[in-house]
Amino acid sequence: MSGFVSFLDHDKMPFMLLDVSVVLIFIVYSVSVGFALRRAASRGMTDYFLAGRSLKGWQAGVSMAATQYAADTPLLVTGLVATAGIFSLWRLWVYAIAFLMMGFVLGACWRRAQVLTDAEFTELRYAGTGAAFLRAVKAVHMGTLINCTVLAMVLIAATRIAEPFLTWHMWLPESWVHEVAAFLEAVRFRLTALPPDDPMVWIRSADNFISILLIVAFTTLYSTTGGLRSVVATDVVQFSIAMIATAIYAWFVVDHIGGLRQMGDGLVSLYGDASRRALLAFGPPNWSDATLLFISVLAIQWFAQINADGTGYLAQRTMACVTDREAKKAAVIFTFAQVCVRSLLWLPIILGLLVIYPAGEVPGLGQASESFRVAREGTFAMGIRDLLPVGLRGLMLTGMLAALASTVDTHLNWGASYWTNDLYKRFVMQKLFQRDPHQRELVWIARLSNLGILVIAMTIMARLDSIQTAWHLSLLFGSGLGVVLILRWVWHRINVWSEITAGLSSFMLAPLLLYFFPDTDEGARLLWMVSGSTAAVMIVTLITPPESRETLVRFYDQVRPPGFWKKVAVWAEDKPGRSEKLLRRSLAATVLASLTVFGWVIGIGKLITGFGQGQNLWFAWGMIFAGSAVIPVWWRLGFHDDSIELAGSFSSDKMI
Repeated sequence: MSGFVSFLDHDKMPFMLLDVSVVLIFIVYSVSVGFALRRAASRGMTDYFLAGRSLKGWQAGVSMAATQYAADTPLLVTGLVATAGIFSLWRLWVYAIAFLMMGFVLGACWRRAQVLTDAEFTELRYAGTGAAFLRAVKAVHMGTLINCTVLAMVLIAATRIAEPFLTWHMWLPESWVHEVAAFLEAVRFRLTALPPDDPMVWIRSADNFISILLIVAFTTLYSTTGGLRSVVATDVVQFSIAMIATAIYAWFVVDHIGGLRQMGDGLVSLYGDASRRALLAFGPPNWSDATLLFISVLAIQWFAQINADGTGYLAQRTMACVTDREAKKAAVIFTFAQVCVRSLLWLPIILGLLVIYPAGEVPGLGQASESFRVAREGTFAMGIRDLLPVGLRGLMLTGMLAALASTVDTHLNWGASYWTNDLYKRFVMQKLFQRDPHQRELVWIARLSNLGILVIAMTIMARLDSIQTAWHLSLLFGSGLGVVLILRWVWHRINVWSEITAGLSSFMLAPLLLYFFPDTDEGARLLWMVSGSTAAVMIVTLITPPESRETLVRFYDQVRPPGFWKKVAVWAEDKPGRSEKLLRRSLAATVLASLTVFGWVIGIGKLITGFGQGQNLWFAWGMIFAGSAVIPVWWRLGFHDDSIELAGSFSSDKMI
């Protein structure tokens, strides 16, 4: 990283002004949108946090994709491919199953629930003191611990993007920057990839600190004024800029090498044909025990997560859609943008950078050192600096900063929804003071909550090194919750004690697994966590009674969930087999749509990594054709009109 940190000098400042101008145009647009939508967001919490439930599917879907495209994501993918080959990207691609299931199986259910947060959903699905307790715990855990830690890590990762470009010590008065540097040195808050003994370490830390403050300031400004409407409006522009800039970047990388054929020849000449094959393999390069463990983890990873059913900002976007059909569209658009578009644009860039900046180790073997991984991640920013001309470099930088902003604005808005709706309204005002707060009061609490979340995130960021173990613990903890998060929608027997058991068993198992399995055994820990937590949940579910008939009928009448609800359907005077039929159809749509996503990723990816040499073209086109052939089938299954099945008693597309 240090080799490209200080690439700018005063002679390049006139050229840099054009790049900065592109960034400033985006900043002005974002802030203007926030103020333009301020009045609409101020009407109440539904308008502030869910955009008045007015989003179209394409808006919500692109917004989800923009949020998932954090500034550090392309760096992560660059490191994965260089150290373990294209096959390692299945760790990211497999989530397509969860995303599509969220749309086809649960998307309409989230919208019908008519809640503001997934924590509030707890008291719709369950009842009593246990449900209230669980709601409070979820609000604190998701809204503060998880949300603020993720936000802190995103801000830290942003310094990797900002550091090569935003050299404030060259533009601002020297005394200003030195005062900031002195303060950071006094509190030992190092924000740079430079080693501690480098003479520029605190100056570069000051540069990054100023960059983060400015980025956070403008993001907070538009997200707190316009609420989710402004977040989504800017997300659409942010994602568009990021994808256009990435496509241009890919073209310049390929052009610099001389074409795709030359890229393939370069990989062979630099690393040998065997390494090239291992690097480019979409399937297992070998069948070692490590590979079998990796495949086993992939089989459960898509649901062994804290967001298995969309819990979090994905559910928030889904609930903000205007109809059930649009909620499903949002998930489909998000999945294809997230898995297909991004990955296929990144592939030629990452492979090309391995040729342009030869690696010190053989890539793609899965045995690379940590320093090698960090160095390869840094080449993504190096390529932006070295290969893109003035103006286009500014566009790419804008795309990266926009990716950062889209992640920050979502975490601010999403976290504030827990603080406002689930803590302040439910427990402070209604429980403690026995009154319902006014809507405008809640909006102001939401805006202040953004600032509180930001302060906590910045505090965590200052001590990020000391909480790495806690963060890994929280990820492991989340993997034990995935099963119950899905089952609570599709099986009426799940009760509040089932979900509490999932949390408690995960909390107790996580430190034990971290102790008995070292960091290198992440896959084994995940398998044991899912097995242990699921077993505990099933035992408690079967020995405890279900929720009361009144609670289950109320939930069923409002949400009309798919799955095993035959007894409750009879109580609710609905068709007993409707829920199971809906589940079968929705799962079929999910599986077939996943085949389309994976078929396109493999097929188009094979065309790119074939480097125009005609190898395995029949297989690539076969995968594309097979994936495309099933589109009419899953579209008909997934977007079937549910209102017909509800016998006129519940029209999902009319419920706003």
